[in-house]
Amino acid sequence: MEKEAKIYVAGNTGMVGSAIVRKLKSEGYDNLVFTPWPEYDLRDQQKVNEYFKNEKPEYVFLAAAKVGGIMANDTYKAEFIYDNMMIEFNIIHASYLNEVKKLLFLGSSCIYPKNCPQPIKEEYLLTGPLEQTNEPYAVAKIAGLKMCDYYRYQYGCDFISAMPTNLYGPNDNYNLETSHVFPALIRKIHLAKCLEKQDFDAIRKDLQKRAFSGKEKYHPDWSEKDLIYQLKKFGITSENNDISKVILTLWGSGSPYREFLYVDDLTDALLYLMNNYSDYGHMNVGTGKDCTIKELANLIKEIIGFKGKIQWDVSKPDGTPRKLLDVTKINKSGWSHKIILEEGILNIYNHYV
Repeated sequence: MEKEAKIYVAGNTGMVGSAIVRKLKSEGYDNLVFTPWPEYDLRDQQKVNEYFKNEKPEYVFLAAAKVGGIMANDTYKAEFIYDNMMIEFNIIHASYLNEVKKLLFLGSSCIYPKNCPQPIKEEYLLTGPLEQTNEPYAVAKIAGLKMCDYYRYQYGCDFISAMPTNLYGPNDNYNLETSHVFPALIRKIHLAKCLEKQDFDAIRKDLQKRAFSGKEKYHPDWSEKDLIYQLKKFGITSENNDISKVILTLWGSGSPYREFLYVDDLTDALLYLMNNYSDYGHMNVGTGKDCTIKELANLIKEIIGFKGKIQWDVSKPDGTPRKLLDVTKINKSGWSHKIILEEGILNIYNHYV
């Protein structure tokens, strides 16, 4: 990409989109354009077409998406498939109509079958049933990457796709109703530590800042007893009502394996692909290393300094048993990750507090 080229980052306010913006600016790409919400609803084809016609971006990073954790995916199935398909289809088609030089579509590792051979190679796509809890999101992402391939085939568009593993980083979603596992663990273990230390000012500050609809509410007149009651909704309790002996209950068995990539590593890979890759088929982006959810929780617990007990609610779903991407393809092309998990956790916890 030319440094002076006009670059559209779709989804620039999200964790991935904001990281793409940081990366581009740090590399000297300053001619960036965005579609602020709610003025531009990317599900609205007319709005998207008008935007592309007026702005004429030369390059597009398609990071806009409706995302969420296992509970959100399983609850809002219709929204997840509709919103994501409409966003993808509108932007990809508008890019074709307006002769965008290159587009990079961001997918997700959930596109692969639930019981996929490990590590997961790109060619394992569509070789088996998907995980049911996030099937709508996965179907939408598969449609997006296939659309890029078919527009390349029929129209000669230089549209490529990257499939990142589980991501974490600054500007993540910490709403415990909709968040992914990594930010949920950061926040829950932080709150458990605050209760353990009887730091009710910190608990109050956290709940006030992150008060959302549904479960997450906050009132300035809440007593310490009220705050403790709110924490129970997040699985944070105490042994025999002794708040010096805090128990954190987490969903599932903790046995599934997950791979985690720091979002700044992802954006480094995306810029690399935008400048070096043009072909059919998507490219896995990850670390090639994974750990169990239980191991992750214990590592975060150690780094944050929570001394209490973690227990697991096995009545809740685990999701896919393992999702480790085979990153041989991108490693052989010349890119590999830099930030190790321990460093990333410390960075994000410092950023969170």
